[in-house]
Amino acid sequence: MNPAVMLDPAIGDLIVGCFALLFVSAAGHKLRDLPQFAQVFAAYGIAPVISRWQLSWLVPVVEIAVALGMLLPPARSVAVAAGATLLLGYAIAIGVNLRAGRTAIACGCGGADQRRPIAGWMVWRNLLLAVVLVLALLPWSARALEWTDGATIGFGLASIALLYWCAERLLGEQRRARSAGIGRTA
Repeated sequence: MNPAVMLDPAIGDLIVGCFALLFVSAAGHKLRDLPQFAQVFAAYGIAPVISRWQLSWLVPVVEIAVALGMLLPPARSVAVAAGATLLLGYAIAIGVNLRAGRTAIACGCGGADQRRPIAGWMVWRNLLLAVVLVLALLPWSARALEWTDGATIGFGLASIALLYWCAERLLGEQRRARSAGIGRTA
């Protein structure tokens, strides 16, 4: 195997750790107020009315299964593929609704207490996340991890989680400010 296309195990662990955290967090937001998420899910109009309640339960269950699967090496490739598929599905659902002019739909990604409307940047975010996640499907080198790798993974996970949270907040506030007319010049 060409070593140039192999993923260092510290980078691979960082990628799957970040995405496991992302999917568990997303599922937790949904499960905290499942009836509210069911309403958000229904607003997307992507499933028959009869099955929306069952599907609204299924989404966080699948997100948790994906997160756990990514942490188990034998299930990792299937979980990574499923996670990337979920992210692409979310991007498509948001894009379809934006294209149809339904911009007031809550994204469903920030929990029941955060009713952010969908936006174009969310499509690009999910596409970018899917691409990054797919990198974990590359073959991993057999290099043994050392304690410094553990520190790198831990600090990297904390840093990326913080940067992701900050970017989400800033992009959400930018949209809110724009819709309120704040920051416009004459």
